Amino acid sequence: MEELEHTCPQPRTTLTEPAIFAKETSCECRAPHEKLTVEQARLGTPVDRPVRVYADGIFDLFHSGHARALMQAKNLFPNAYLIVGVCSDELTHKYKGFTVMTEDERYEALRHCRYVDEVVRDAPWTLSPEFLEKHKIDFVAHDDIPYSSAGSEDVYKHIKEAGMFVPTQRTEGISTSDLITRIVRDYDVYARRNLQRGYTAKELNVSYINEKKYRLQNQVDRMKEKVRTVEEKSKHFVYRVEEKSHDLIQKWEEKSREFIGNFLELFGPDGTWKQMFQERSGRMIQAFSPRGSPTNSPPRELSPSRSPSPPSRWTLARPSPPSSPKGASASISSMSEGDEDEK
Repeated sequence: MEELEHTCPQPRTTLTEPAIFAKETSCECRAPHEKLTVEQARLGTPVDRPVRVYADGIFDLFHSGHARALMQAKNLFPNAYLIVGVCSDELTHKYKGFTVMTEDERYEALRHCRYVDEVVRDAPWTLSPEFLEKHKIDFVAHDDIPYSSAGSEDVYKHIKEAGMFVPTQRTEGISTSDLITRIVRDYDVYARRNLQRGYTAKELNVSYINEKKYRLQNQVDRMKEKVRTVEEKSKHFVYRVEEKSHDLIQKWEEKSREFIGNFLELFGPDGTWKQMFQERSGRMIQAFSPRGSPTNSPPRELSPSRSPSPPSRWTLARPSPPSSPKGASASISSMSEGDEDEK
């Protein structure tokens, strides 16, 4: 049993190395290779060897649709060993058409797919019993759509009849033909792109006139891009100016409101300036008005050496202030009569 395990290739457990190429002679698996049914393989038997699944194709411009199909083939059974056959350039150009990638490039693309354990180079277009026996193939995985080619309505018809066919699902929206269609449709864009990246017109198989046309278009596109960049910068500058202007106006309004409030607080009807003016006016009036002697001051005493002088005959008694206008007139008339008597 140990010898069988060592001589039978096992699925890859590490992804640090690319998949191996199949031997030109035959499979190295020496374990008893009994025919399996799909039900048996899904149960994980036999335990002494993996289930060998074969998938073939052209795999030109290797894309996600190819990878998804191989992922499905790898996961058909619990212990699957995936062998991928890649047709040569000669067969492909004969039965399908010209390829973008060479056969060596396509071989290498498959070797570096994580789901592939082994790659068969120069795979046959139609699978023969000898080929199936040589590589000890248990099942063939492919989409279920009949593949008419090489004079056959379905090249997998005999595989289906033998019970060795396991279908996978196609990925819609992606195929090699779709990718080539995109390139052909936008040929001018890609030709200009590669000219701009340094490829020569001869390498691109572009005529002299088309080369000049493409280069002129590239210059026009660069000018458009510069104008677009200037417009974007101008818009950004105008936006910043508007933003700054808005901030300045807002600050000016705040300062104006603050100035008006301070002015009203200082010069308004009840402002600080009016109070200060009233206080200073009161102080000035008080400073210029005569000050009377205090009422509670004691009377001044005469010196004993000086006696009061007798009243002069011309000295008149100070009349008391009249209490009314009539009193004032009466006092004036009495004073005039006295003057007449003295005369």
